[in-house]
Amino acid sequence: MEIRILNEKVIKSEEFYNDFLEGNINSKDEYFSDNVINIEEAHCFPIYIAKGSEEEKKELFSKAINTISEYYINKDRDIHMNKMFWYSLFCTKMREYLLNEYPQIKDSIKNFHNVVLKKFDWENYVYKCILAAEYIKDYTENKLERERYVGLIVDNLDFYNYILKYPIFRSQEFLIKMLNIVDRRNLGSIFKAKIKNRKDLANDVRYGRMVLFEMNKSYPVIIAPAMSEDELEDLTLKYLGYYYDGELPELKCVQPAY
Repeated sequence: MEIRILNEKVIKSEEFYNDFLEGNINSKDEYFSDNVINIEEAHCFPIYIAKGSEEEKKELFSKAINTISEYYINKDRDIHMNKMFWYSLFCTKMREYLLNEYPQIKDSIKNFHNVVLKKFDWENYVYKCILAAEYIKDYTENKLERERYVGLIVDNLDFYNYILKYPIFRSQEFLIKMLNIVDRRNLGSIFKAKIKNRKDLANDVRYGRMVLFEMNKSYPVIIAPAMSEDELEDLTLKYLGYYYDGELPELKCVQPAY
């Protein structure tokens, strides 16, 4: 299947938006560049996961990560990390699915930009799922392992988001080590919890975010991504102790990754 790559200069226009709603994009050559990318088949998946219960969001993230892992990550990285590939896929092959799943697209061009053409960075849901799929697929050897790590990411989305926010932490090894630590030490519920009675901190600050904040602040004196998993675990507990003075959960029996 051919994916004709859109011209980035025209996709934010009102005319493009109206033609998307009317189903006219594919018939207008002026919207496309000369680039074409071939894929086996265009599989639809959730691209915008901002609403719903925590369980519903987990289910959507899991579906997106698994679909991207199975059908899209086998392409070269310069393809699956290319925002124009995804925007082109969405607008030319997933139009009906997106209009059905996200009817707010029809209400305004602002909603269209926020859902379909969302900035391709750590706040973009597809970007998050691409990196999760890529890191997990490269690291794991079987479906059971892959499902475990997908589950850990989905159960710790706030923490995962903040790993992606900091460029120095945006690596497979660091993510896998931190997921193993969170799982083995049963830190998920603590990392998600809001820090209370700290007037020096902003509202809605979570323990997991502040652990990463301290790691980032200490860089390059302390290079957390280069540490062994045991060293990183000690550092994690140390920085957690700056903010959390409660009792830590019992250890969970999990095989170490390194």
